[in-house]
Amino acid sequence: MTTAHAPAPSRAPITRRRRPFTWRRTGAWILVGIAVAVSILPFYWVIRTALSTNGSLATNASNLLPADFNLGAFKRVFGLQTAEEALAEGGSGAQINFWIYLRNSVIFASATTAGAVFFSAMAAYAFARLRWRGRNVVFSLFLATMMVPPIFTALPNFLLIKNMGLLNTMLGMVLPCIFMTPFAIFFLRQFFLNMSREVEEAAMLDGAKHLRIFFQIIMPNASAPIATLALLTFIGQWNEYFWPLLVGQDESLRVLTVGLGVFKSQSPQGAPDWSGLMAATLISALPVLILFMIFGKKIVNSIGFSGIK
Repeated sequence: MTTAHAPAPSRAPITRRRRPFTWRRTGAWILVGIAVAVSILPFYWVIRTALSTNGSLATNASNLLPADFNLGAFKRVFGLQTAEEALAEGGSGAQINFWIYLRNSVIFASATTAGAVFFSAMAAYAFARLRWRGRNVVFSLFLATMMVPPIFTALPNFLLIKNMGLLNTMLGMVLPCIFMTPFAIFFLRQFFLNMSREVEEAAMLDGAKHLRIFFQIIMPNASAPIATLALLTFIGQWNEYFWPLLVGQDESLRVLTVGLGVFKSQSPQGAPDWSGLMAATLISALPVLILFMIFGKKIVNSIGFSGIK
């Protein structure tokens, strides 16, 4: 005797429901498109200027495409073009020691980022986990310093570095920026406050001190916000201009931002070498853009998890 099995019910294909058309949603998308276009246009204009010659820029100022497509500006940046060739293409003929500036920017941004993140993490741990008299008052004073413009502290720091004999040295450039910052302390403190205390309490019962807990428990569990903070700090220090200009005046100590400013001012023909300047700006911005494209989502997630609204 055979038993007949009922056929399995067929599943209807899942169809996505289309959202009804509304003028409000359409207007929102139009505003988003305008905002994206406004954000991208300056970057595109940098690329367009870098791929043009200075002579053609004046005669084709309104053209959206590169005027007289040429890679000579990039050759000038990398030192692959002589002064005569640069002048023939409408360049200033000035030299830009791009590789020296790039090396100094990497050293300056990396050293200040490593120091600022490390000391800020220690301070944030003290504000979040340790109990001591006046903790909230001191933390409030730290946050209040965020409202002080950096220009107000530039002169005292400069006098301090000068009295220490560290002018025109990489140590003098790095030293005032290597310690904790209020934003970094606030950022990490918010994360530390949300961490569970059970593992720390178990470690204390086993005889672990605060220093061991910080390095073996807190730091590994806070790797994501620390990496986010490091990236944000690196971007800020990479774009720093005023302090490196004030302290590192020698050619061998110039960072990219200072070097580009000096290159712009060197105009034997009476006008800046706009194509060379935009080419150097584009190349100097590429490392930061690549880092932000890779870790941009993690930055947003870490900021939201840390409680910053």
